[in-house]
Amino acid sequence: MTVWLYTLASVTIVSLISLIGVFTLTIKPDRLKGMVLSMVSFAVGGLFGDALIHLIPESFEQLGSGPITSLLIVFGLLLFFVLEKFLRWQHCHIPSSSNHIHPVATLNLVGDAVHNLMDGVIIAIGFSTNIPIGIATTLAVIFHEIPQEIGDLGILIHNGLSVQRALTLNALSALTAFIGAILALLIGPHVAGFTAYCLPITAGGFLYIAGSDLIPELHHGEDVRLSTSLRQLAFIMLGIAIMALLVVWEHN
Repeated sequence: MTVWLYTLASVTIVSLISLIGVFTLTIKPDRLKGMVLSMVSFAVGGLFGDALIHLIPESFEQLGSGPITSLLIVFGLLLFFVLEKFLRWQHCHIPSSSNHIHPVATLNLVGDAVHNLMDGVIIAIGFSTNIPIGIATTLAVIFHEIPQEIGDLGILIHNGLSVQRALTLNALSALTAFIGAILALLIGPHVAGFTAYCLPITAGGFLYIAGSDLIPELHHGEDVRLSTSLRQLAFIMLGIAIMALLVVWEHN
């Protein structure tokens, strides 16, 4: 019951983030772009930190040091690659960026719904392992979701939807996270090793998102000032530091 409560509460918080885009509509585009880049940097640190500090060590602890754990991490990388390819699941975190070909609104919503469903599964797997890993994974998802949802709202409005309709559809697609979480919690106890085998797959997915989707966005644009690079590095390190502090909290 504790796992269910933590999971559903965390998924609720993550789902509410779908409404965050409305607060960015009054911000000037140049300033918003700078803010989002800092959020993306923070997300890079959070995702790498969760994968490398929490999920992968726990995976080796549960599955042993054999090749199966490493293969499952690679499988997670390939799985997220396939999802992005076939659903055109674009993690575009900069609404005004011209470096991405934005999918049409409908396809974006479908991809986002699948993305949110997997977020629900990932959060449920984290809490099924233990509470600290569940919290770390939830934070990593939140770090990623904030710039993701700002980008999604920009895509929907850019494709002709009103602000109200875009927010409504974005919120509805976020509800699939509950479906993913509930399915994972229901299936997990009846499938031997379900959580243990899903952990390295989740880690591989986080590595893919951070390395393939997020870091390239930090290299886009014409702002190549040293101060900008240092700010991005600082936010990446902050994300990693938070994940490291959770390990200290876990052991205390």
